[in-house]
Amino acid sequence: MPHSSVLRLDRFLRQSDSGDGVFGPGAMAALDREERFPAEACRELDDFGLAAHYVDARHGGLLHDHVELVQLLRTVARRDLTVAVAHGKTFLGTAPVQVAGSPAQAAGLAADVRAGAVASWALTERDHGSDLLAGELTARRTEGGWRLDGEKWLINNATRSRFLCVLARTDERGGPRGFSLFLVDKDRLAPGSHRPLPKVRTHGIRGADISGIAFDGAVVPEEALVDAAGTGAETVLKTLQLTRTVCTALSLGALDHGLRIATEYALGRHLYGRRLSDLPRVRRILGEAGAGLIVAEAVTTVAARAIHTLTPEMSVIASVTKALVPTLAQDTLDQLSELLGVRSFLSDTYLDGAFAKLDRDHRIVAVFDGSTAVNRSLLIDHFPVLARSWHRGTADRDAVTATLPGSPPRPFDPGRLRLLSTRGCSLVQLLPEALDRLRAGVRQGQLPPEAARMADELTGLAEAVHTGMEHQERTVRDVPQSAFDLAAQYELCFAAAALVHLWLDSARTAYDGLWLQAGLTLVLNRLGIAVDETRATAFDRLADRLLATPDSAPLSLPAHHAQGGVQ
Repeated sequence: MPHSSVLRLDRFLRQSDSGDGVFGPGAMAALDREERFPAEACRELDDFGLAAHYVDARHGGLLHDHVELVQLLRTVARRDLTVAVAHGKTFLGTAPVQVAGSPAQAAGLAADVRAGAVASWALTERDHGSDLLAGELTARRTEGGWRLDGEKWLINNATRSRFLCVLARTDERGGPRGFSLFLVDKDRLAPGSHRPLPKVRTHGIRGADISGIAFDGAVVPEEALVDAAGTGAETVLKTLQLTRTVCTALSLGALDHGLRIATEYALGRHLYGRRLSDLPRVRRILGEAGAGLIVAEAVTTVAARAIHTLTPEMSVIASVTKALVPTLAQDTLDQLSELLGVRSFLSDTYLDGAFAKLDRDHRIVAVFDGSTAVNRSLLIDHFPVLARSWHRGTADRDAVTATLPGSPPRPFDPGRLRLLSTRGCSLVQLLPEALDRLRAGVRQGQLPPEAARMADELTGLAEAVHTGMEHQERTVRDVPQSAFDLAAQYELCFAAAALVHLWLDSARTAYDGLWLQAGLTLVLNRLGIAVDETRATAFDRLADRLLATPDSAPLSLPAHHAQGGVQ
Protein backbone atom coordinates (compact mmCIF):
# COMPACT_ATOMS: atom_id res chain seq x y z
CA MET A 1 0.00 0.00 0.00
CA PRO A 2 1.17 3.58 -0.59
CA HIS A 3 2.40 5.34 2.54
CA SER A 4 -0.33 7.33 4.26
CA SER A 5 1.86 10.44 4.15
CA VAL A 6 2.07 10.18 0.35
CA LEU A 7 -1.70 9.89 0.02
CA ARG A 8 -2.15 12.84 2.39
CA LEU A 9 0.30 14.98 0.41
CA ASP A 10 -1.42 14.11 -2.85
CA ARG A 11 -4.82 15.10 -1.42
CA PHE A 12 -3.31 18.26 0.08
CA LEU A 13 -1.79 19.38 -3.23
CA ARG A 14 -4.93 18.69 -5.23
CA GLN A 15 -6.41 21.74 -3.54
CA SER A 16 -3.92 23.97 -5.36
CA ASP A 17 -2.74 22.14 -8.50
CA SER A 18 -5.44 23.40 -10.88
CA GLY A 19 -7.11 26.64 -11.81
CA ASP A 20 -5.63 29.61 -9.97
CA GLY A 21 -3.90 27.50 -7.32
CA VAL A 22 -0.24 28.05 -6.53
CA PHE A 23 0.57 24.67 -8.12
CA GLY A 24 -1.69 25.30 -11.12
CA PRO A 25 -0.10 25.04 -14.58
CA GLY A 26 -0.71 28.73 -15.24
CA ALA A 27 1.01 29.80 -12.03
CA MET A 28 3.96 27.50 -12.68
CA ALA A 29 4.27 28.74 -16.26
CA ALA A 30 4.25 32.38 -15.14
CA LEU A 31 7.01 31.74 -12.61
CA ASP A 32 9.02 29.96 -15.28
CA ARG A 33 8.67 32.85 -17.75
CA GLU A 34 9.71 35.33 -15.09
CA GLU A 35 12.48 33.03 -13.79
CA ARG A 36 11.06 33.64 -10.31
CA PHE A 37 11.48 31.40 -7.29
CA PRO A 38 8.32 29.37 -6.43
CA ALA A 39 8.11 30.79 -2.90
CA GLU A 40 4.37 30.31 -2.45
CA ALA A 41 4.49 26.68 -3.56
CA CYS A 42 7.40 26.00 -1.19
CA ARG A 43 5.45 27.59 1.66
CA GLU A 44 2.59 25.24 0.85
CA LEU A 45 4.95 22.29 1.28
CA ASP A 46 6.20 23.80 4.53
CA ASP A 47 2.61 24.02 5.74
CA PHE A 48 2.19 20.32 5.00
CA GLY A 49 5.33 19.56 6.99
CA LEU A 50 7.30 17.97 4.16
CA ALA A 51 10.66 19.15 5.52
CA ALA A 52 10.31 16.85 8.54
CA HIS A 53 10.56 13.90 6.13
CA TYR A 54 14.02 15.06 5.00
CA VAL A 55 15.44 14.39 8.46
CA ASP A 56 16.26 10.93 9.80
CA ALA A 57 13.98 9.65 12.55
CA ARG A 58 17.10 8.95 14.65
CA HIS A 59 17.48 12.70 15.04
CA GLY A 60 13.87 13.76 15.49
CA GLY A 61 12.63 13.75 11.91
CA LEU A 62 10.06 11.64 10.09
CA LEU A 63 12.41 9.84 7.68
CA HIS A 64 11.95 6.15 8.49
CA ASP A 65 11.81 4.82 4.93
CA HIS A 66 13.61 6.19 1.86
CA VAL A 67 10.91 4.73 -0.40
CA GLU A 68 8.45 7.01 1.38
CA LEU A 69 10.72 10.00 0.79
CA VAL A 70 11.05 9.11 -2.89
CA GLN A 71 7.28 8.91 -3.26
CA LEU A 72 6.75 12.21 -1.43
CA LEU A 73 9.18 14.05 -3.70
CA ARG A 74 7.70 12.29 -6.71
CA THR A 75 4.27 13.57 -5.69
CA VAL A 76 5.63 17.13 -5.76
CA ALA A 77 7.59 16.60 -9.00
CA ARG A 78 4.41 15.29 -10.63
CA ARG A 79 3.09 18.84 -10.28
CA ASP A 80 6.27 20.79 -10.95
CA LEU A 81 9.92 19.78 -11.10
CA THR A 82 11.24 23.23 -10.22
CA VAL A 83 9.36 23.20 -6.92
CA ALA A 84 10.56 19.68 -6.13
CA VAL A 85 14.16 20.70 -6.81
CA ALA A 86 13.86 23.94 -4.83
CA HIS A 87 12.26 22.38 -1.75
CA GLY A 88 13.89 18.95 -1.83
CA LYS A 89 17.39 20.43 -1.82
CA THR A 90 17.15 20.65 1.96
CA PHE A 91 17.38 16.85 2.08
CA LEU A 92 20.70 17.04 0.24
CA GLY A 93 21.92 19.79 2.54
CA THR A 94 21.16 17.83 5.69
CA ALA A 95 22.11 14.33 4.48
CA PRO A 96 25.89 14.60 5.14
CA VAL A 97 25.18 15.57 8.75
CA GLN A 98 22.70 12.72 9.10
CA VAL A 99 25.39 10.35 7.78
CA ALA A 100 28.46 11.53 9.67
CA GLY A 101 27.61 14.35 12.07
CA SER A 102 27.58 14.06 15.85
CA PRO A 103 24.21 13.25 17.46
CA ALA A 104 23.98 16.77 18.87
CA GLN A 105 24.87 18.33 15.52
CA ALA A 106 22.36 16.21 13.62
CA ALA A 107 19.58 16.73 16.16
CA GLY A 108 20.12 20.49 16.22
CA LEU A 109 19.98 20.73 12.44
CA ALA A 110 16.92 18.50 12.37
CA ALA A 111 15.10 20.79 14.79
CA ASP A 112 15.94 23.86 12.70
CA VAL A 113 14.81 22.18 9.48
CA ARG A 114 11.54 21.11 11.06
CA ALA A 115 11.07 24.73 12.12
CA GLY A 116 11.45 25.89 8.53
CA ALA A 117 15.18 26.40 7.96
CA VAL A 118 16.46 25.73 4.43
CA ALA A 119 19.71 23.82 3.92
CA SER A 120 21.99 23.46 0.91
CA TRP A 121 24.98 21.35 -0.08
CA ALA A 122 27.94 23.42 -1.31
CA LEU A 123 30.25 21.05 -3.16
CA THR A 124 31.15 22.36 -6.60
CA GLU A 125 33.27 25.29 -7.76
CA ARG A 126 33.35 27.33 -10.95
CA ASP A 127 36.62 25.96 -12.36
CA HIS A 128 36.44 22.36 -11.15
CA GLY A 129 32.94 20.95 -11.69
CA SER A 130 32.65 17.35 -10.53
CA ASP A 131 36.38 17.15 -9.70
CA LEU A 132 35.75 17.75 -6.00
CA LEU A 133 39.35 17.03 -4.98
CA ALA A 134 40.47 20.03 -7.03
CA GLY A 135 38.39 22.40 -4.89
CA GLU A 136 40.14 25.60 -3.80
CA LEU A 137 37.86 26.88 -1.03
CA THR A 138 39.95 26.58 2.13
CA ALA A 139 39.26 26.12 5.80
CA ARG A 140 42.17 26.96 8.12
CA ARG A 141 42.28 26.61 11.85
CA THR A 142 42.07 29.91 13.66
CA GLU A 143 41.29 31.14 17.12
CA GLY A 144 37.79 30.00 17.95
CA GLY A 145 37.35 27.59 15.06
CA TRP A 146 37.94 27.58 11.30
CA ARG A 147 38.32 30.38 8.75
CA LEU A 148 36.64 29.82 5.35
CA ASP A 149 37.90 31.56 2.21
CA GLY A 150 36.81 30.95 -1.37
CA GLU A 151 33.73 30.36 -3.51
CA LYS A 152 31.20 27.66 -4.17
CA TRP A 153 29.23 27.97 -7.39
CA LEU A 154 26.21 26.45 -9.11
CA ILE A 155 24.73 25.63 -5.74
CA ASN A 156 20.99 25.02 -5.42
CA ASN A 157 19.55 27.34 -2.74
CA ALA A 158 22.94 28.91 -2.03
CA THR A 159 21.33 32.32 -1.58
CA ARG A 160 18.05 31.32 0.06
CA SER A 161 19.39 28.74 2.49
CA ARG A 162 20.34 29.41 6.10
CA PHE A 163 22.57 26.34 6.40
CA LEU A 164 25.20 25.15 3.95
CA CYS A 165 27.16 21.93 4.23
CA VAL A 166 30.45 23.12 2.70
CA LEU A 167 33.29 20.95 1.38
CA ALA A 168 36.57 22.77 2.08
CA ARG A 169 40.26 22.05 1.58
CA THR A 170 41.83 21.64 5.02
CA ASP A 171 45.22 20.37 3.84
CA GLU A 172 47.06 22.42 1.23
CA ARG A 173 48.28 19.20 -0.40
CA GLY A 174 44.69 18.12 -1.01
CA GLY A 175 44.10 14.47 -1.75
CA PRO A 176 41.39 12.16 -0.37
CA ARG A 177 42.24 13.13 3.23
CA GLY A 178 42.75 16.80 2.46
CA PHE A 179 39.11 17.92 2.63
CA SER A 180 36.57 18.37 5.40
CA LEU A 181 32.87 19.19 5.67
CA PHE A 182 31.51 22.11 7.66
CA LEU A 183 27.93 22.87 8.61
CA VAL A 184 27.80 26.63 8.14
CA ASP A 185 25.00 28.67 9.70
CA LYS A 186 24.93 31.93 7.75
CA ASP A 187 22.97 33.58 10.57
CA ARG A 188 26.03 33.18 12.82
CA LEU A 189 28.65 34.53 10.40
CA ALA A 190 30.14 37.97 10.91
CA PRO A 191 28.76 40.70 8.63
CA GLY A 192 30.82 41.11 5.49
CA SER A 193 32.43 37.65 5.76
CA HIS A 194 30.25 36.16 3.04
CA ARG A 195 28.27 37.32 0.07
CA PRO A 196 25.89 35.67 -2.42
CA LEU A 197 26.98 35.10 -6.00
CA PRO A 198 24.37 36.01 -8.62
CA LYS A 199 21.67 33.59 -9.70
CA VAL A 200 22.66 31.78 -12.89
CA ARG A 201 20.19 31.65 -15.78
CA THR A 202 19.46 28.06 -16.76
CA HIS A 203 17.69 26.26 -19.60
CA GLY A 204 15.35 24.42 -17.22
CA ILE A 205 14.31 24.86 -13.57
CA ARG A 206 14.49 28.56 -14.36
CA GLY A 207 12.96 29.70 -11.10
CA ALA A 208 15.26 27.68 -8.84
CA ASP A 209 17.92 29.46 -6.81
CA ILE A 210 20.96 28.21 -8.73
CA SER A 211 23.61 30.60 -7.49
CA GLY A 212 26.69 30.56 -5.29
CA ILE A 213 28.38 31.93 -2.21
CA ALA A 214 31.74 33.55 -1.52
CA PHE A 215 33.48 33.45 1.87
CA ASP A 216 36.07 36.04 2.90
CA GLY A 217 37.43 35.28 6.34
CA ALA A 218 34.21 33.67 7.55
CA VAL A 219 34.91 32.08 10.91
CA VAL A 220 32.84 29.08 11.99
CA PRO A 221 33.09 27.41 15.41
CA GLU A 222 34.84 24.10 16.00
CA GLU A 223 31.48 22.34 16.32
CA ALA A 224 30.71 23.25 12.69
CA LEU A 225 33.14 20.51 11.58
CA VAL A 226 31.24 17.41 10.44
CA ASP A 227 33.02 14.29 11.72
CA ALA A 228 36.82 14.54 11.90
CA ALA A 229 39.06 16.76 9.82
CA GLY A 230 40.08 15.03 6.60
CA THR A 231 36.95 12.89 6.30
CA GLY A 232 35.03 15.25 4.01
CA ALA A 233 35.58 13.40 0.72
CA GLU A 234 34.63 10.05 2.26
CA THR A 235 31.45 11.49 3.78
CA VAL A 236 30.51 13.11 0.47
CA LEU A 237 30.91 9.84 -1.43
CA LYS A 238 28.84 7.92 1.11
CA THR A 239 26.14 10.58 1.22
CA LEU A 240 25.89 10.62 -2.57
CA GLN A 241 24.78 6.99 -2.37
CA LEU A 242 21.61 8.28 -0.68
CA THR A 243 21.05 11.46 -2.65
CA ARG A 244 21.64 9.85 -6.06
CA THR A 245 18.97 7.30 -5.25
CA VAL A 246 16.45 9.77 -3.87
CA CYS A 247 16.80 12.31 -6.68
CA THR A 248 15.44 9.77 -9.18
CA ALA A 249 12.07 10.72 -7.64
CA LEU A 250 12.30 13.74 -9.93
CA SER A 251 12.39 11.47 -12.98
CA LEU A 252 9.41 9.43 -11.76
CA GLY A 253 7.42 12.61 -11.21
CA ALA A 254 8.34 13.88 -14.67
CA LEU A 255 7.18 10.62 -16.23
CA ASP A 256 3.91 10.74 -14.27
CA HIS A 257 3.29 14.26 -15.51
CA GLY A 258 4.32 13.60 -19.10
CA LEU A 259 2.21 10.44 -19.35
CA ARG A 260 -0.80 12.25 -17.93
CA ILE A 261 -0.50 15.03 -20.51
CA ALA A 262 0.02 12.61 -23.40
CA THR A 263 -2.81 10.28 -22.35
CA GLU A 264 -5.32 13.10 -21.97
CA TYR A 265 -4.23 14.53 -25.32
CA ALA A 266 -4.69 11.16 -27.04
CA LEU A 267 -8.15 10.79 -25.53
CA GLY A 268 -9.28 14.29 -26.45
CA ARG A 269 -7.80 14.73 -29.92
CA HIS A 270 -9.43 13.45 -33.14
CA LEU A 271 -7.64 12.60 -36.37
CA TYR A 272 -9.01 11.06 -39.58
CA GLY A 273 -12.42 10.84 -37.95
CA ARG A 274 -11.11 8.77 -35.04
CA ARG A 275 -9.84 9.51 -31.57
CA LEU A 276 -6.06 9.70 -31.50
CA SER A 277 -6.08 7.07 -28.78
CA ASP A 278 -7.64 4.58 -31.22
CA LEU A 279 -4.68 4.73 -33.62
CA PRO A 280 -2.32 1.74 -33.26
CA ARG A 281 0.86 3.84 -33.44
CA VAL A 282 -0.36 6.17 -30.70
CA ARG A 283 -1.33 3.27 -28.46
CA ARG A 284 2.07 1.70 -28.98
CA ILE A 285 3.87 4.91 -27.99
CA LEU A 286 1.76 5.18 -24.85
CA GLY A 287 2.37 1.54 -23.97
CA GLU A 288 6.11 1.82 -24.43
CA ALA A 289 6.13 4.98 -22.33
CA GLY A 290 4.17 3.18 -19.62
CA ALA A 291 6.77 0.41 -19.71
CA GLY A 292 9.47 3.05 -19.25
CA LEU A 293 7.72 4.20 -16.10
CA ILE A 294 7.43 0.60 -14.89
CA VAL A 295 11.16 -0.05 -15.26
CA ALA A 296 12.14 3.28 -13.71
CA GLU A 297 9.81 2.71 -10.77
CA ALA A 298 11.01 -0.85 -10.18
CA VAL A 299 14.66 0.21 -10.13
CA THR A 300 14.05 3.21 -7.87
CA THR A 301 11.83 1.27 -5.44
CA VAL A 302 14.37 -1.51 -5.01
CA ALA A 303 17.27 0.94 -4.72
CA ALA A 304 15.52 3.05 -2.08
CA ARG A 305 14.71 -0.06 -0.05
CA ALA A 306 18.32 -1.23 -0.46
CA ILE A 307 19.50 1.84 1.46
CA HIS A 308 18.13 0.05 4.54
CA THR A 309 18.92 -3.56 3.69
CA LEU A 310 21.81 -3.78 1.22
CA THR A 311 23.61 -0.77 2.66
CA PRO A 312 27.18 -2.04 2.04
CA GLU A 313 26.31 -2.48 -1.65
CA MET A 314 24.91 1.01 -2.23
CA SER A 315 28.05 2.21 -4.02
CA VAL A 316 26.96 -0.05 -6.90
CA ILE A 317 23.19 0.29 -6.54
CA ALA A 318 23.13 4.09 -6.33
CA SER A 319 25.43 4.49 -9.35
CA VAL A 320 23.31 2.09 -11.41
CA THR A 321 20.07 3.79 -10.39
CA LYS A 322 21.28 7.33 -11.02
CA ALA A 323 22.71 6.44 -14.43
CA LEU A 324 19.70 4.42 -15.62
CA VAL A 325 16.55 6.14 -14.35
CA PRO A 326 17.07 9.72 -15.61
CA THR A 327 18.35 8.39 -18.96
CA LEU A 328 15.36 6.10 -19.39
CA ALA A 329 12.98 8.83 -18.29
CA GLN A 330 14.37 11.31 -20.80
CA ASP A 331 14.18 8.77 -23.61
CA THR A 332 10.56 8.14 -22.65
CA LEU A 333 9.73 11.84 -22.59
CA ASP A 334 11.26 12.11 -26.06
CA GLN A 335 8.85 9.38 -27.23
CA LEU A 336 5.91 11.26 -25.78
CA SER A 337 6.99 14.45 -27.52
CA GLU A 338 6.59 12.55 -30.82
CA LEU A 339 2.98 11.80 -29.90
CA LEU A 340 2.25 15.40 -28.88
CA GLY A 341 3.95 16.81 -31.95
CA VAL A 342 4.29 20.59 -32.01
CA ARG A 343 2.36 20.89 -28.75
CA SER A 344 5.33 19.44 -26.91
CA PHE A 345 7.27 22.60 -27.83
CA LEU A 346 4.64 25.29 -27.25
CA SER A 347 5.44 27.48 -24.28
CA ASP A 348 1.97 28.86 -23.55
CA THR A 349 -0.66 27.78 -26.11
CA TYR A 350 -1.18 24.18 -24.99
CA LEU A 351 -1.68 23.54 -21.25
CA ASP A 352 0.36 26.63 -20.45
CA GLY A 353 3.40 24.94 -21.93
CA ALA A 354 3.42 22.26 -19.21
CA PHE A 355 5.08 19.55 -21.31
CA ALA A 356 7.74 21.85 -22.75
CA LYS A 357 8.55 23.02 -19.22
CA LEU A 358 8.80 19.57 -17.67
CA ASP A 359 10.99 18.42 -20.56
CA ARG A 360 13.38 21.35 -20.06
CA ASP A 361 13.35 20.93 -16.30
CA HIS A 362 14.03 17.21 -16.41
CA ARG A 363 17.18 17.40 -18.50
CA ILE A 364 19.15 18.66 -15.51
CA VAL A 365 18.30 15.59 -13.40
CA ALA A 366 20.89 13.48 -15.24
CA VAL A 367 23.56 15.96 -14.10
CA PHE A 368 22.55 16.23 -10.43
CA ASP A 369 24.87 14.49 -7.95
CA GLY A 370 27.17 13.23 -10.68
CA SER A 371 26.43 12.88 -14.37
CA THR A 372 25.62 9.61 -16.11
CA ALA A 373 29.26 9.32 -17.18
CA VAL A 374 30.47 9.88 -13.61
CA ASN A 375 28.15 7.20 -12.25
CA ARG A 376 29.14 4.73 -14.95
CA SER A 377 32.79 5.39 -14.13
CA LEU A 378 32.06 4.43 -10.52
CA LEU A 379 30.39 1.25 -11.73
CA ILE A 380 33.37 0.43 -13.94
CA ASP A 381 35.57 0.55 -10.84
CA HIS A 382 33.48 -2.36 -9.53
CA PHE A 383 33.80 -4.55 -12.65
CA PRO A 384 36.29 -7.06 -11.15
CA VAL A 385 34.28 -7.71 -7.99
CA LEU A 386 30.97 -7.79 -9.90
CA ALA A 387 32.28 -10.37 -12.36
CA ARG A 388 33.90 -12.46 -9.64
CA SER A 389 30.82 -12.45 -7.40
CA TRP A 390 28.55 -13.31 -10.35
CA HIS A 391 30.58 -16.36 -11.35
CA ARG A 392 30.77 -17.52 -7.72
CA GLY A 393 27.06 -16.92 -7.17
CA THR A 394 27.65 -15.18 -3.85
CA ALA A 395 24.87 -12.98 -2.47
CA ASP A 396 23.18 -11.83 0.71
CA ARG A 397 19.87 -13.66 0.21
CA ASP A 398 18.28 -12.51 3.46
CA ALA A 399 19.02 -8.87 2.64
CA VAL A 400 17.54 -9.23 -0.86
CA THR A 401 14.38 -10.72 0.62
CA ALA A 402 14.16 -7.82 3.08
CA THR A 403 14.67 -5.36 0.22
CA LEU A 404 11.40 -6.28 -1.45
CA PRO A 405 8.34 -4.24 -0.42
CA GLY A 406 5.64 -5.64 1.80
CA SER A 407 7.20 -5.23 5.24
CA PRO A 408 8.59 -2.24 7.16
CA PRO A 409 12.20 -1.45 6.27
CA ARG A 410 15.06 -2.05 8.65
CA PRO A 411 16.33 1.11 10.36
CA PHE A 412 18.96 2.82 8.24
CA ASP A 413 22.47 2.52 9.68
CA PRO A 414 24.89 4.95 7.94
CA GLY A 415 27.79 3.16 9.60
CA ARG A 416 27.26 0.30 7.13
CA LEU A 417 27.86 2.48 4.04
CA ARG A 418 31.03 1.59 2.15
CA LEU A 419 33.01 3.45 -0.51
CA LEU A 420 33.22 0.24 -2.56
CA SER A 421 31.05 -2.85 -2.44
CA THR A 422 33.32 -5.80 -1.74
CA ARG A 423 30.56 -8.32 -2.39
CA GLY A 424 29.22 -6.97 -5.67
CA CYS A 425 25.46 -6.61 -6.12
CA SER A 426 23.39 -9.36 -4.52
CA LEU A 427 20.22 -8.52 -6.44
CA VAL A 428 21.89 -9.16 -9.80
CA GLN A 429 23.92 -12.11 -8.53
CA LEU A 430 20.64 -13.83 -7.61
CA LEU A 431 19.15 -13.17 -11.05
CA PRO A 432 19.84 -16.73 -12.38
CA GLU A 433 17.95 -18.24 -9.43
CA ALA A 434 15.16 -15.71 -9.84
CA LEU A 435 14.83 -16.54 -13.54
CA ASP A 436 14.57 -20.24 -12.67
CA ARG A 437 11.67 -19.38 -10.38
CA LEU A 438 10.11 -17.30 -13.15
CA ARG A 439 10.28 -20.29 -15.50
CA ALA A 440 8.57 -22.35 -12.80
CA GLY A 441 5.83 -19.72 -12.76
CA VAL A 442 5.37 -20.24 -16.49
CA ARG A 443 5.05 -23.99 -16.00
CA GLN A 444 2.43 -23.37 -13.33
CA GLY A 445 0.42 -21.16 -15.66
CA GLN A 446 1.13 -17.89 -13.83
CA LEU A 447 2.80 -16.37 -16.89
CA PRO A 448 2.56 -17.00 -20.66
CA PRO A 449 5.23 -19.13 -22.39
CA GLU A 450 6.82 -15.99 -23.84
CA ALA A 451 8.05 -15.12 -20.35
CA ALA A 452 10.19 -18.26 -20.30
CA ARG A 453 11.78 -17.26 -23.59
CA MET A 454 12.56 -13.85 -22.16
CA ALA A 455 14.11 -15.52 -19.12
CA ASP A 456 16.37 -17.58 -21.40
CA GLU A 457 17.47 -14.47 -23.29
CA LEU A 458 18.18 -12.61 -20.07
CA THR A 459 20.26 -15.51 -18.78
CA GLY A 460 22.50 -15.42 -21.84
CA LEU A 461 22.78 -11.64 -21.96
CA ALA A 462 23.61 -11.31 -18.26
CA GLU A 463 26.30 -13.98 -18.58
CA ALA A 464 27.79 -12.15 -21.58
CA VAL A 465 27.81 -8.82 -19.72
CA HIS A 466 29.68 -10.29 -16.76
CA THR A 467 32.14 -12.10 -19.00
CA GLY A 468 32.77 -8.80 -20.76
CA MET A 469 33.39 -7.07 -17.44
CA GLU A 470 35.80 -9.81 -16.41
CA HIS A 471 37.92 -9.26 -19.51
CA GLN A 472 37.57 -5.49 -19.79
CA GLU A 473 40.94 -3.79 -20.08
CA ARG A 474 41.42 -0.29 -18.68
CA THR A 475 43.87 1.96 -16.91
CA VAL A 476 43.29 4.76 -14.42
CA ARG A 477 43.64 7.36 -17.17
CA ASP A 478 42.24 5.42 -20.11
CA VAL A 479 38.75 3.99 -19.79
CA PRO A 480 37.56 2.83 -23.24
CA GLN A 481 34.05 3.38 -24.56
CA SER A 482 33.48 -0.36 -24.41
CA ALA A 483 33.61 -0.16 -20.62
CA PHE A 484 30.90 2.49 -20.56
CA ASP A 485 28.80 0.37 -22.91
CA LEU A 486 29.15 -2.60 -20.54
CA ALA A 487 28.16 -0.38 -17.62
CA ALA A 488 24.97 0.63 -19.48
CA GLN A 489 24.20 -3.05 -20.15
CA TYR A 490 24.79 -3.94 -16.51
CA GLU A 491 22.26 -1.27 -15.50
CA LEU A 492 19.68 -3.10 -17.60
CA CYS A 493 20.60 -6.39 -15.92
CA PHE A 494 19.89 -4.68 -12.61
CA ALA A 495 16.56 -3.43 -13.97
CA ALA A 496 15.64 -6.96 -15.06
CA ALA A 497 16.59 -8.31 -11.64
CA ALA A 498 14.44 -5.68 -9.94
CA LEU A 499 11.44 -6.52 -12.14
CA VAL A 500 11.74 -10.27 -11.65
CA HIS A 501 12.31 -10.09 -7.90
CA LEU A 502 9.33 -7.77 -7.49
CA TRP A 503 7.11 -10.13 -9.45
CA LEU A 504 8.30 -13.11 -7.42
CA ASP A 505 7.31 -11.15 -4.33
CA SER A 506 3.91 -10.31 -5.81
CA ALA A 507 2.06 -12.22 -3.10
CA ARG A 508 2.97 -9.32 -0.80
CA THR A 509 2.94 -6.53 -3.38
CA ALA A 510 0.95 -5.34 -6.37
CA TYR A 511 3.30 -6.22 -9.23
CA ASP A 512 1.42 -8.36 -11.73
CA GLY A 513 2.27 -10.33 -14.85
CA LEU A 514 1.58 -7.57 -17.38
CA TRP A 515 3.74 -5.17 -15.37
CA LEU A 516 6.55 -7.75 -15.59
CA GLN A 517 6.12 -8.60 -19.27
CA ALA A 518 6.02 -5.00 -20.45
CA GLY A 519 9.04 -4.07 -18.35
CA LEU A 520 11.14 -7.04 -19.45
CA THR A 521 10.22 -6.44 -23.09
CA LEU A 522 11.54 -2.90 -22.82
CA VAL A 523 14.72 -4.01 -21.00
CA LEU A 524 15.47 -6.70 -23.57
CA ASN A 525 14.89 -4.27 -26.40
CA ARG A 526 17.41 -1.86 -24.90
CA LEU A 527 19.80 -4.82 -24.65
CA GLY A 528 19.43 -5.40 -28.38
CA ILE A 529 16.56 -7.90 -28.64
CA ALA A 530 14.00 -6.74 -31.21
CA VAL A 531 10.37 -6.47 -30.09
CA ASP A 532 8.17 -8.73 -32.20
CA GLU A 533 4.39 -8.43 -32.30
CA THR A 534 3.93 -11.19 -29.74
CA ARG A 535 5.83 -9.24 -27.13
CA ALA A 536 4.50 -5.88 -28.27
CA THR A 537 1.01 -6.89 -27.18
CA ALA A 538 2.19 -6.19 -23.62
CA PHE A 539 2.67 -2.54 -24.61
CA ASP A 540 -0.78 -2.45 -26.19
CA ARG A 541 -2.44 -3.92 -23.11
CA LEU A 542 -0.56 -1.45 -20.97
CA ALA A 543 -1.88 1.37 -23.16
CA ASP A 544 -5.40 0.09 -22.46
CA ARG A 545 -4.76 0.51 -18.75
CA LEU A 546 -3.35 3.97 -19.15
CA LEU A 547 -6.29 5.11 -21.27
CA ALA A 548 -8.74 3.69 -18.72
CA THR A 549 -7.07 5.44 -15.79
CA PRO A 550 -9.38 7.90 -14.02
CA ASP A 551 -8.35 11.53 -14.45
CA SER A 552 -7.78 12.09 -10.75
CA ALA A 553 -5.45 9.14 -10.23
CA PRO A 554 -1.68 9.27 -10.62
CA LEU A 555 -0.21 7.08 -13.31
CA SER A 556 1.94 4.98 -11.01
CA LEU A 557 0.67 1.56 -11.98
CA PRO A 558 1.57 -0.30 -8.77
CA ALA A 559 -0.12 2.46 -6.78
CA HIS A 560 -3.26 1.88 -8.82
CA HIS A 561 -3.25 -1.81 -8.04
CA ALA A 562 -2.64 -1.23 -4.34
CA GLN A 563 -5.52 1.22 -4.16
CA GLY A 564 -7.92 -1.14 -5.88
CA GLY A 565 -7.73 0.62 -9.24
CA VAL A 566 -6.85 -0.78 -12.65
CA GLN A 567 -6.38 -4.55 -12.60
